[in-house]
Amino acid sequence: MAAQTAPPAQPQQPPAQTRPMPPLTVDSDPVPSPDSDTTKGPLQNPGQAAGSGSNNGTITRQDGHFTLHANAYEVRLNASVVDSSGHTVDSLPEDAFHVYEDGVAQEIRGFKHEDLPVSLGILIDSSGSMYEKSAAVNEASLDLVKLSNPLDEAFLVDFSSEAYIDQDFTNSIAKLQQGLAYIHTSGGTALYDAVVASADYLSKNAKHPKQVLLIVTDGEDNASSASLESAIRRVQDLDGPAIYCIGLLFGDDVSRSEAKHAREVLQELAQQTGGQAYFPKSLKDVDGLTREVAQDIRTQYTIEYHSSKSPALGGYRQIHVEAKAKGFHGLQVRTRTGYFPKPASSDAPAPGTPASK
Repeated sequence: MAAQTAPPAQPQQPPAQTRPMPPLTVDSDPVPSPDSDTTKGPLQNPGQAAGSGSNNGTITRQDGHFTLHANAYEVRLNASVVDSSGHTVDSLPEDAFHVYEDGVAQEIRGFKHEDLPVSLGILIDSSGSMYEKSAAVNEASLDLVKLSNPLDEAFLVDFSSEAYIDQDFTNSIAKLQQGLAYIHTSGGTALYDAVVASADYLSKNAKHPKQVLLIVTDGEDNASSASLESAIRRVQDLDGPAIYCIGLLFGDDVSRSEAKHAREVLQELAQQTGGQAYFPKSLKDVDGLTREVAQDIRTQYTIEYHSSKSPALGGYRQIHVEAKAKGFHGLQVRTRTGYFPKPASSDAPAPGTPASK
């Protein structure tokens, strides 16, 4: 009897290492970054959450007594500017910018154009369809960190049906590379849940006021409990990070309708938070796009103003920023589109103090 021919071997993933941390979960009661120091002036507070609002007012001292005056809600914006050809413009003075909140002009109280350090969360889709793309994505993620400010800190999350922190905040390339080894592709795509949980994590643990999430995914959400609208609202409630997205929406495994919807979702996440969405045509383009992200982050303007509205009024507030300067035409400013103020409270804990459960 002829010997039976063994079936051809199927490609297999290398065994995933044991993750050092449990799944990343959504905090039902997130708190601001614990490093806040309300005694410092505009743009001098390294611990205040990125783009955060402050309703602490102004403290003065007279005859040995300290008095808290007014409730001025402080808003910090990180803004990128491009010209009519889409080229980055990084040489504008403060008086080129005009800030509007709900259509009302606001007085700019602080302005910087410096390469400020960033707290960065890298979110990598680890659903089953990402297997063949993972090597290129991992390399591009590391290159992003290599091109970032040396004082930046980054944490690494992979998400499929659940999200995991594979590496906590670090600026070590070696540790991030080790974290990438924990990623094992399988399951669905719970993108919105991962965004919410990562934004929560940033709000509690970030060291720097400037905060960013980078998402790399190849499809639309199909496993989240959160919706797109609720995810954006949560980020806005937290005065949260700018979200940059790289959508790998090419190949035979992505239908035209799925790619269209995924593109719309990623564009909305980026637009509402002041980030940018990119859609490479192939894997070889991904590394170049992460370089663009690094450059965009490092060349942003930081603008601060005190809202002319009382925080007690509540409700969503729409932000619009314009830039005009001689020698430039069609300047476009990209920043977050709005926020929800946190009402002042006489018995509120000091910033950075966890609320009691």
